[in-house]
Amino acid sequence: MHLPLGLDSLHLFFYLPLVLPGLLGLAAPRLAERLEPRAATWLLTGSAFVLAGGSTVALGVLVLAGVIRVPLAAWLGHWSPTVIAQGDPVSRIEAVLAALVLVVVCAAALRLLWRRVRALVAAGFEAACLPGAGEYVVVDDPTPEAYALPGRPGRVVVSSGMLAALDEGEREVLVAHERAHLRGHHYAFVAFAHLAAAANPLLRPVGTAVAYTVERWADERAADSCGDRRRTARAVGKAALAAKHAATGAAPRNPATALGILGLRRGPLHGAGPVPRRVAALLAPPVRVRRGLPWALPFGVPLLPFAAMCVLLAASGVCAFAAAHDIHLLIDPRG
Repeated sequence: MHLPLGLDSLHLFFYLPLVLPGLLGLAAPRLAERLEPRAATWLLTGSAFVLAGGSTVALGVLVLAGVIRVPLAAWLGHWSPTVIAQGDPVSRIEAVLAALVLVVVCAAALRLLWRRVRALVAAGFEAACLPGAGEYVVVDDPTPEAYALPGRPGRVVVSSGMLAALDEGEREVLVAHERAHLRGHHYAFVAFAHLAAAANPLLRPVGTAVAYTVERWADERAADSCGDRRRTARAVGKAALAAKHAATGAAPRNPATALGILGLRRGPLHGAGPVPRRVAALLAPPVRVRRGLPWALPFGVPLLPFAAMCVLLAASGVCAFAAAHDIHLLIDPRG
């Protein structure tokens, strides 16, 4: 009879996928600052989603390792209680705690998914009900605000108050910024990053970082569109100041789907908000990636961060698979 690996190795396989996402959480703020925004968004969002999946599988295996100890489950599954008792390294307390955590994270993820889907549907209806057939819509509202509404078609909504706060060139930057949000589907990146953070709280810094990188991505697209990085930086700063000095208590027209400005907790400008960092990045030379392998990989991600992330994802995946495989061998030694 082939028994699974030893107690220590099996426990390592169980728990590594739960803690490895913390490494990405620690690295996320620095990657968001150092990498080209589009590359950072893809790298952080994709990695967070895979790591969250690995940690969820690991929790599920921990719960299963506790379930097979239940006599009724062993009888229904035709498992040997003696083999299970001798080979199962997971205590009942561990299994119960894992079950509680799994219920909490699944409930949080499902709640977030429901809210995002509902907000996306509401955004689509609001976009369809706005006047005119074009992408750009001006609403008569003294509160300075601008946002992108996903839909068919998507709409860029700017209030009259925001237009009054900017000159003609800065308005062009603002519209280009919001169009970049629409065409890049940035709301989806933020949603996936937050969904991963709901599944594993160690990934919460990644959600914050992605909310920042999509803003930087839109800033860079706006700068490319208008051909003037200084004007773009000025528009970003003036729009933020106008919104900040607006009357308190005025809620955004669609706060659930508008991509708000969120900041990082760490970075070269420690303690500064996201807007100063965005302005500083626009005033500095743009981050460029040399095209062609091995200097750049899919979506312009540099080789070193891409390779490091692949190692992290592979470690999480291998550990989750090994834990599941060992439980399978415990249940069915012939497998």
